[in-house]
Amino acid sequence: MGKGGGCVPSKKKISKSTSHNPPPPIPAVEPDSATNDAVSATESARDSVPEKTQTQNLKIFIIFYSMYGHVESLARKMKKGVEAVDGVEAVLYRAPETLTEEVLVQMRAPVKDDSIPEIPSPDELAGADGFLFGFPTRYGSMAAQMKAFFDSTGQLWREQKLAGKPAGFFVSTGTQGGGQETTAWTAITQLAHHGMLFVPIGYTFGAGMFKMDSIRGGTPYGAGVFAGDGTREASETELALAEHQGKYMAAVVKKLQVHII
Repeated sequence: MGKGGGCVPSKKKISKSTSHNPPPPIPAVEPDSATNDAVSATESARDSVPEKTQTQNLKIFIIFYSMYGHVESLARKMKKGVEAVDGVEAVLYRAPETLTEEVLVQMRAPVKDDSIPEIPSPDELAGADGFLFGFPTRYGSMAAQMKAFFDSTGQLWREQKLAGKPAGFFVSTGTQGGGQETTAWTAITQLAHHGMLFVPIGYTFGAGMFKMDSIRGGTPYGAGVFAGDGTREASETELALAEHQGKYMAAVVKKLQVHII
């Protein structure tokens, strides 16, 4: 073949001893301590999730703080929405109160309905398959009572027992610019540190999200209500959106449970 023929075999002999020597073994790489810790935490979180039998309902905890009843009205509708989905049940809990009875009287807060208990302990959260957290705003972020509750979940965070669990928010504000969106999205940091999955409702409520003929709380982050000076109650549209969010979250929790490995 002419010059530059790439198919001309080389005449150089290959030594037998060289051609039959196996390649050197690849040294094993020891994972560093940070990797080991991350793997252990992941396995611990996975192992802590109890397996559901066919006869057990999935549970969504609806945990809320409500001083004047606006958030509570949404919570009750969400429970109805959750339980409209077969195989899923909702449990209503109040976040613990941090104000004294004397202060509550001065603030003219109504007496709380005893049929909805305070959550006994943060440890209860480990037994839920999903969450809906509701709270009023305080200067565009969650009320101190709910923040105090999240602050009490340190042991769950340490063991990452809530990692992978879906959660959503619903809120109450006094005015249109009072934090219908910021109250929810500033709360996402709580979920992020626990490794939880934030589930917004987007525009799944359909035409109800575009109504402009009346005042309406609620955003793509979650349901909401305008309290005004405290005398305004949740409108039919606001309550319908809350019920929708309950159904939507129940459907998401159910779908995720099916795909858990």
